[in-house]
Amino acid sequence: MSTRSISIAAEAHTAAGPDWRDVAHWMRPGTLQLQGLPPLSLYIHLPWCLRKCPYCDFNSHEWGANSGDLPESAYLDALQADLVSALPLVWGRAVHTVFIGGGTPSLFSPAGIERLLNQVRALLPLVPDAEITLEANPGTFEKDRFRAYRAAGVTRLSIGVQSFSDAHLLAIGRVHDGAQARAAVAEAAECFDTFNLDLMYALPGQTLAQLQADLATALSFAPPHLSVYHLTLEPNTYFAKYPPALPPEDDAWDMLDAITAGTAAAGLQRYEVSAYARPGHRCGHNQNYWQFGDYLGIGAGAHSKLSFAHRIMRQVRLRDPRRYMEGAARGDAVAQTEAVQRSELPFEFMLNALRLCDGFSLKDFAATTGLPLSVIDAPMKKASASGWLVVDGDWVRPTERGFDLLSDVQSLFLPG
Repeated sequence: MSTRSISIAAEAHTAAGPDWRDVAHWMRPGTLQLQGLPPLSLYIHLPWCLRKCPYCDFNSHEWGANSGDLPESAYLDALQADLVSALPLVWGRAVHTVFIGGGTPSLFSPAGIERLLNQVRALLPLVPDAEITLEANPGTFEKDRFRAYRAAGVTRLSIGVQSFSDAHLLAIGRVHDGAQARAAVAEAAECFDTFNLDLMYALPGQTLAQLQADLATALSFAPPHLSVYHLTLEPNTYFAKYPPALPPEDDAWDMLDAITAGTAAAGLQRYEVSAYARPGHRCGHNQNYWQFGDYLGIGAGAHSKLSFAHRIMRQVRLRDPRRYMEGAARGDAVAQTEAVQRSELPFEFMLNALRLCDGFSLKDFAATTGLPLSVIDAPMKKASASGWLVVDGDWVRPTERGFDLLSDVQSLFLPG
C-alpha cells in the first residue's frame, strides 16, 4: 500500500545542512516528548510495470517489450546499498512487517524476491512472525509463480485484480483479462493462508449490477482480505487529462453500500475506510501506517516516517529509478529529509487514525506524537458536537456520518 504525502514546512536536509544519517542530530533535545518508539515497518518499492494505468499516480515506470531485460540484479544491489546507508537511523529496532509494493513487484523473479528478503534479514532483525507482503498483478501471472514467491519467504500476497470484467478492465487500461484474474486468485488461494484482493468500483460505464457481479466473483474465492477503492481522477494522470464518463455519485454510494453489505454477509468485517477482513487477517503493515507507526521506505520514490525521542522525521527517496540506483551506489539515494513541525502532527496523526473503524486511544495520540492532549481539545469538541466523532473515556472513533465526511473531519486538525 502507498501513503498520501503531505507538504510540510520543516527543517529540510540540504547540502549545507546536517547529514541525514547523523543520529545525534535527530536525537538532540526538542519540544516533543515521545514516550517510546512505535513499531517499525519496512516498505520496499519496485517501480516498474508492464504499462502505466491511466488512473495511476504512483511512482511507476513502464517496462515494455522493447525495453530490454529488467535491471533486476542492479536494482537489488541498489536496494541493499540504500538499506545499509539507512541503518544508523533504525539501529537495533525490530521490523514487524515488510511490504514490497510498486509498480508491479511480481515482474521480479521469485529468485530475485528471495535474494531481496535474504538481504533484508541479513541487515535488519525481523520479528519471528513478520508479515511479508508482495503486490502482484494477474498480468504477470504464470502457473506456479505465486507458489514460488511463497517458497521465497513471502507470507501474504496482494493481487491487483480491480475487476473481473473484460470490458471494465479494458476501460481502465489493465493488462490482464478476467480469465487471468480468476486464475491468479485461484492459485493465490491455494498457496497462501492470507491474501488480499484489490477491487475498484465506480468504473467507466459500470452499473450497480455489474459491481455486484464483480464482488460476487471476488467473494467466491473466500478471500481473507479485500481492499476496495473508488476510482478517482488523480492529478497528473492520463485520466485527469482525458477523463472518462464515471457513474453518478449517488450510484457510487449505492455501490459502496452493496460492498459493505456483501462483505459483511460473507464474514469480512470493515475495519478501515477501504479494507475488509476476516478475523485474524487484517493487514498488519497498513495498520501500522494508520496507527501512526514508523516505516522505513527504500526504493525509487519511497517515503519514510521515523521517530526519535524529541522529533519525527520524514524522507523521500529519488523518484527516477536510474537516478535512484546511481544515488544508492554512492550512499545517498535520499531526495529530501525534513523534521515534521509540531503544529503539523495533529493532522498527520488524524489523517491516518481516523480511517480506522475502531478509532484510536488518546493515550496512543500522546505516545506517538509526543504532544499533550490539550492541542487537540478544540477540534475534538467541534467534531463531537457535529456528530462526527464519539469519545468514550480514552477512546475515540468516527461515527458513520464521520466516515462519510472523513476529509472534513480530518481538516479540523490542520494547523490554524
